[in-house]
Amino acid sequence: MTKSPQQWIRPEVQAIQAYHVPDPGNLIKLDAMENPYGWPAEMQDVWLESLRQVPLNRYPDPAARALQPLLRAAMDVPEEMGMLLGNGSDEIIQMLALALGGEGRSVMAAEPGFVMYRMIAQFSGMHYCGVPLAEDFSLDTEAMLAAIAEHDPAIIYLAYPNNPTGNLFDEAGMEAIIRTANGLVVVDEAYHAFAGKSFMPRLGEFDNLLVMRTVSKLGLAGLRLGLLAGPMAWLEQIDKVRLPYNINVLTQASAAFALQHMDVFEQQTRSLREERGQLLQDLAAMEGVSPYPSAANFILFRVAPGRANAVFESIRAQGVLIKNMKASEGPLADCLRVTVGTPEQNEAFLSALAQALA
Repeated sequence: MTKSPQQWIRPEVQAIQAYHVPDPGNLIKLDAMENPYGWPAEMQDVWLESLRQVPLNRYPDPAARALQPLLRAAMDVPEEMGMLLGNGSDEIIQMLALALGGEGRSVMAAEPGFVMYRMIAQFSGMHYCGVPLAEDFSLDTEAMLAAIAEHDPAIIYLAYPNNPTGNLFDEAGMEAIIRTANGLVVVDEAYHAFAGKSFMPRLGEFDNLLVMRTVSKLGLAGLRLGLLAGPMAWLEQIDKVRLPYNINVLTQASAAFALQHMDVFEQQTRSLREERGQLLQDLAAMEGVSPYPSAANFILFRVAPGRANAVFESIRAQGVLIKNMKASEGPLADCLRVTVGTPEQNEAFLSALAQALA
């Protein structure tokens, strides 16, 4: 008898598609919301020298004790709140599913939203409930409250600002959701460096609120480091499903070094916010392009009906990789998303887009 994975792999895993990351090759990479700037050469030299002291033959500190105070200061985590670290936000989302999952449990998020909320819920065996945003991508608070009443979710994710739409949800609407929910509400602030607003200072105001952050968008995407902040009563339980050595020694040492040079990253994010404003103006001035306001380091824009695939392929052929939302219908129909890059990269993108639209 043939031994087949279809016999043993759980049906909910077989039903989903793996998360696909395209190979950028030599293209200008504006598809993954990364900081395009590297470190100054002298900073790199000091960092590399510091890594000589890292004991690769030893397991990492499971509590990351040298790193935690630096992260707490850089992310303005209130002193009385706890903090849990993950291998990027993705691992934290997975830990939440493991800790709060179970038969009949559900995860809720506004859609369109971050794809990993849905994927991790599904492959962990939880029901996923996506609640559509309003036509202008604003939060449909009434629809969210109705869905809470119907599904009583164990976890609700509110991305602030939202990916892939780039906008900040209405704060009063978010507060109503937090107050109404019986379960946990996680405000995902992956793009906080570009947003100017945060729920981090409001931790402790609600007993079911946690805030999730990452260092990826600051310019440290390669380190894979995220954090979850909130009341210790929650974090102590979620920590039980964390793998004991999930933050490796090179990540701990490199992040600790980088966070002592926050002025470098703050200057880079200031530059990217300025470039975002210019890029929004340039896109709005182009015929056949409709950009959406953004509080993140990317811009979602819509092109003429049925043209998104051709525009995407033309831009790619000209050496620039952006994100094709691949939607022929629904709220993201005919939409593409571009990461804000350096001035030179943005000019290359705009030139390629103009050529693609010609």
